[in-house]
Amino acid sequence: MSLTIYNTLTKQKEPLQPLEDNHVRMYVCGMTVYDYCHIGHARVMVAFDVVTRWLRHRGYEVTYVRNITDIDDKIIERANQNNEPFEQLVERMIVAMHEDEAQLNVLRPDQEPRATGHIAGMQQMIQTLIDKDYAYAANNGDVYYRVARFADYGKLSGRNISDLKVGARIEVDEAKDDPLDFVLWKAAKPGEPSWDSPWGPGRPGWHIECSVMSTCSLGDSFDIHGGGPDLVFPHHENEIAQSEAATGQQYAMTWMHAGVVSVDGEKMSKSLGNFFTIRDVLEKYHPEVVRYLLVSSHYRSPINYSEDNLREARSALERFYLTLKGIETVPAQGGENYVERFTKAMDDDFNAPEACAVLFEMAREVNRLKKDAPATAAGLAARMKELAAVLGILQLAPDAFLQAGADKRVDAAQVEALIAARIAARENKDWAESDRIRDELTALGIVLEDGKDGTGWRFAEQ
Repeated sequence: MSLTIYNTLTKQKEPLQPLEDNHVRMYVCGMTVYDYCHIGHARVMVAFDVVTRWLRHRGYEVTYVRNITDIDDKIIERANQNNEPFEQLVERMIVAMHEDEAQLNVLRPDQEPRATGHIAGMQQMIQTLIDKDYAYAANNGDVYYRVARFADYGKLSGRNISDLKVGARIEVDEAKDDPLDFVLWKAAKPGEPSWDSPWGPGRPGWHIECSVMSTCSLGDSFDIHGGGPDLVFPHHENEIAQSEAATGQQYAMTWMHAGVVSVDGEKMSKSLGNFFTIRDVLEKYHPEVVRYLLVSSHYRSPINYSEDNLREARSALERFYLTLKGIETVPAQGGENYVERFTKAMDDDFNAPEACAVLFEMAREVNRLKKDAPATAAGLAARMKELAAVLGILQLAPDAFLQAGADKRVDAAQVEALIAARIAARENKDWAESDRIRDELTALGIVLEDGKDGTGWRFAEQ
């Protein structure tokens, strides 16, 4: 079975056929670095991290490019509010973004081009569009793209130019010929960062940034373009119009978009007070719990961020790690049927929920084999971890996950001391003291697990 991907452009699943042998070139729209990343960003980060991991697992060479928008209105506004240079704000937010990525076990892209590093290329593409009559310089120093000139405008989003014109209007400070035309180059305003250009001092529009950074990194045509659900229109639609008008070639072969993240069933919004940064979430939940919540839903599906769903994710991971606890570390062996089914799921548009279901079946089989066939159980557990690595989960030592969070309530030495005291009480048949100590540990969120090899413990979220 070949690997198939749902293409937003054609509205159907299609076999992956790289333009260049076995080399997949993928560009994903990254963050505008004026603030900390939120859980919607985490969805995109994790979704395309899994895509990259699986493609490499299947033997493809992957060049994964995700840009950084380091100049735009929001960045300028926030820097002014903070009374700091925009470059300082940008550097601080990029460091924070990389810290958040690392927490979520997201691998860094192969390339991370920044918009300000490609100003000359943007000016070159804009000039090409002007020369081809797809763009024009207005009398206010702005340069606009002539939407009506591009016959295929709307092919990604399914929007019709005639319908878009209804209600469209030109703002007072704009000098464009048509309400649908969008800016390629913005004339500088007093006090704003700017670059010299043939049309006067200014800075690039948002859409042109990605057209230039992607084609500069991957060529005029490449295999996959991805991003968040809110980018289909107008951002990605405008990217297609600019790029294909400039180069005369199809821009991206396959378009992938992650699903919407809602919070308790409502759209995430600062005005609703349900806006959470990745840092907010990681203050309360283990990073792997957040990652599991994101990968256990299909990347195209809407996902609901809620306390209940996070608790369910924690519970699912506990079951996995309790299965792995005490298992000898050996090379992966057996489980070929599971591997085949896992592969079939992931080859079907990266169906991670179905792949997770296979992992649960493997965990049940490992538990069944633990007592009577420990060597077989260990080999299958290693296979399960090998597959789970593609999803970026189950790579910790079991106790590192199961006891995570306890340090916020108690230290491990205190727990071990209480466990030792309980063992002594049991040896002295002082059941009342034994029960009292168990109750004390329970109140701290510690769950004891008595076994033939002694007493272990894990931390239960409360």
